[in-house]
Amino acid sequence: MTEREARAGEDLPHGLHPGAEMKSAMAGFMKELKGFQDEVKQSLQHQEERLTMLNQKTMTYGRPALSASAELEVPHQKAFDAYLRSGDDDGLRGLVLEGKALNTAVAAEGGYLVDPQTAEMIRSSLKSTSSIRAIANVVQVEATSFDVLIDHSDVGSGWATESGAIVESATPAIERISIPLHELSAMPKASQRLLDDSAFDVEGWLAGRIADKFSRAEAASFVGGDGVDKPTGFLTHTKVAETIWSWGNLGYIATGVAGDFNGANPADAIVDLVYALDATYRANATFVMNSKTAGAVRKMKDADGRFLWSDGLAAGEPARLMGYAVLIAEDMPDIAINAYAIAFGDFASGYTVAERPDMRVLRDPFSAKPHVLFYASKRVGGDVSDYAAIKLLKFAVS
Repeated sequence: MTEREARAGEDLPHGLHPGAEMKSAMAGFMKELKGFQDEVKQSLQHQEERLTMLNQKTMTYGRPALSASAELEVPHQKAFDAYLRSGDDDGLRGLVLEGKALNTAVAAEGGYLVDPQTAEMIRSSLKSTSSIRAIANVVQVEATSFDVLIDHSDVGSGWATESGAIVESATPAIERISIPLHELSAMPKASQRLLDDSAFDVEGWLAGRIADKFSRAEAASFVGGDGVDKPTGFLTHTKVAETIWSWGNLGYIATGVAGDFNGANPADAIVDLVYALDATYRANATFVMNSKTAGAVRKMKDADGRFLWSDGLAAGEPARLMGYAVLIAEDMPDIAINAYAIAFGDFASGYTVAERPDMRVLRDPFSAKPHVLFYASKRVGGDVSDYAAIKLLKFAVS
């Protein structure tokens, strides 16, 4: 007999009914179980009190917070900040940059790469602006130009009989489109007194000024650049009516009215523009127009009174026109006589932006004393890479 059974039996009076014996035994068991639970609770409470005491002893409120991750780029950031403030380049010369940084070489002539954190701020600002860059094909190159190979012809074919001779068919031709890289620069300045002030965010200020300058210059060139020391905009190329379109030109659809939409059926021009683009490109196509043109287009309705324009349902989602995304690029021309105010196409196929991955900053404390000049430069190019992927809407009779 176990100890628990013996203890339970102590409470059993002799000569009881079997049912009463069972009830008495169950009461003894529940008493034992309750005692066991009380012991477990008391033990857990003691452990919790000890843990609380240990935490209080090891907690030091005066200790500075530690970084949650290893800040591998801090030496580079400090050295770059020292170079911007005082021109001290000893820290930059002694650094060994990681392979994941923008470049592992420091130029001997005094040009230094922007540190990875600052460069990332600039790159994100460029992408967030309303520019063709957001929808174009962006490639990074380590050369003076980028060549795009285009096969816009087709292989000849024909039906052959069992015994007939096979006739030689046409051979496809490959065309090379070269996109040269041009230098884009900005030269903001700050007084030496501001640089000496430790509260002044040099990197944030520099990134903001460069991003603003570069984004506006790029956006204008990708649309209307003449290709002379700047990218070639897609509106610079020769434009012909869609009925006589040929490779090397951009096709357009006319609204039928000089400087405006057709008053009777204004939406017909939008529909014609959409279906002038080949189905292969239509799946990834985007409308491009400025805010004034968008204000006129979003008032259009179909025959059933439904608006052709619909705003994005989620934050960051672009507005849509006839189900296709709309990019508001302020460098597009306004609605006027013979103006090409709306573009529609697959710009990921039709326009290529080529750029070098590095950006250089040169500090000049002598040319504009008592101010310090910061000469920042990068190399970028752009041009049409597929003439069949972009169509235009011309506000003209024909």
